[in-house]
Amino acid sequence: MLQALTTHDLRAALDTLRAIGEASTSVEGFARQGVASLKGLVAAELTTLSVCDLETGHRSVVSDVPGAIAKREIEVFDRHFHEHPLVRDHGRNRGAETRRISDLLPAAQFKASLLFSDYYRPIRIDHAMAVPIHVDRAELVSFVLNRAKRDFCDRDRACLEAIRPHLGSLYRLSRDMDGARAAWGVPPPVANPPCCVALTDREREVLKWLSSGKTDRDIAEILAISPRTVHKHQQRVYEKLGVETRTAAVMRALGNAA
Repeated sequence: MLQALTTHDLRAALDTLRAIGEASTSVEGFARQGVASLKGLVAAELTTLSVCDLETGHRSVVSDVPGAIAKREIEVFDRHFHEHPLVRDHGRNRGAETRRISDLLPAAQFKASLLFSDYYRPIRIDHAMAVPIHVDRAELVSFVLNRAKRDFCDRDRACLEAIRPHLGSLYRLSRDMDGARAAWGVPPPVANPPCCVALTDREREVLKWLSSGKTDRDIAEILAISPRTVHKHQQRVYEKLGVETRTAAVMRALGNAA
């Protein structure tokens, strides 16, 4: 049973939800405002939006701390993907609720695991709490809050659980808005984050249309260039962002992704 929230807690939760809602005109806006606002409601050293592909066992991450999770850490996490207690509890579970790792495993057992020694200890994180906002057979999308030393309390969990269903609705709404823009050929309002500074104007254009779901042939027609040239631009974008796939490039453009 969740802890009862005070009037102050409820007001803070609603303010957080309002701030995220106002920015949810795209998945990018939702993700950026989400990781920025949630840490104001529940303190954390690291807050991320985690998108898990349940079929491939790969995770993409948008973080409030640029560079906090490097490509190597992403690869290590993926190696232990299917043994992660939160992934096991939330994956393909449409009734999933906000959980701490400590709700699922005794602290001693977690700290004795390879997941902790290989992934969490190197990034100096001892505790994690996941807020599953979208779950289907192929994908698990969660906000994940991380702390060193001090675990999350019942009040923290209750605050996040109170707004979890609404966060899910905002995520799906922003995703549908991106889909509608893509269908009409309108690019999403993608900002130029620090990771994109090294990209040329043409490479940014290609990345923008990739973010809206366009194929190589679509982009070629829009930019009046050949599909082969689009492919070359894509490859240079991947190299500069340090990624290997289209999805990873789009997630990196959102902030700090795999």
